[in-house]
Amino acid sequence: MKSKRQSQVGELIRRAFSTVLQAEGPYIYGHDKLVTITSVDVTPDFAIAKVYLSIFNADDKDEVMGLMQQSTSMLRSKLAQRISKKVRRLPDLHFFLDETVDEMYRVNQLLDGLKKKEE
Repeated sequence: MKSKRQSQVGELIRRAFSTVLQAEGPYIYGHDKLVTITSVDVTPDFAIAKVYLSIFNADDKDEVMGLMQQSTSMLRSKLAQRISKKVRRLPDLHFFLDETVDEMYRVNQLLDGLKKKEE
């Protein structure tokens, strides 16, 4: 179970990092792709922040994830500029692809298909 402080730091990182991605994202993965942060989980020792990303308008999501991994140090330094006064130690950033939105869309399509068959 997450502590209150873990939740607070996770939300702080999520908000600040979304601003960083708005500014720096087009230089990393291009203007046509949309990357959003769905959630951030911080480990109990605050050493690692697991950043879950949803990627839209991209044919190859793994390529975008690779570009994000390559830019981790730059993104972490930009994030540090925004929140260094609010946290003692900035966690290392680990990126994960969050496919819940894609799965939700797929399930909705299946349900719509079943409704059409019933009619």
